Amino acid sequence: MAYRITDECLGCGTCLESCPNEAIIEGEIYVIDQEKCSECGTCLESCPTEAIVEE
Repeated sequence: MAYRITDECLGCGTCLESCPNEAIIEGEIYVIDQEKCSECGTCLESCPTEAIVEE
């Protein structure tokens, strides 16, 4: 199942640091590169604001 980062993202970088596949791209808000994402859920579990959702 694919993951997406919503507008609730505060840009704290927790997901970026936790992603084992380096699939998180830094920007105004973070974005998940679906080609690199293995759908492991690490980012979802690490997000303090629950800004990452399953699609």
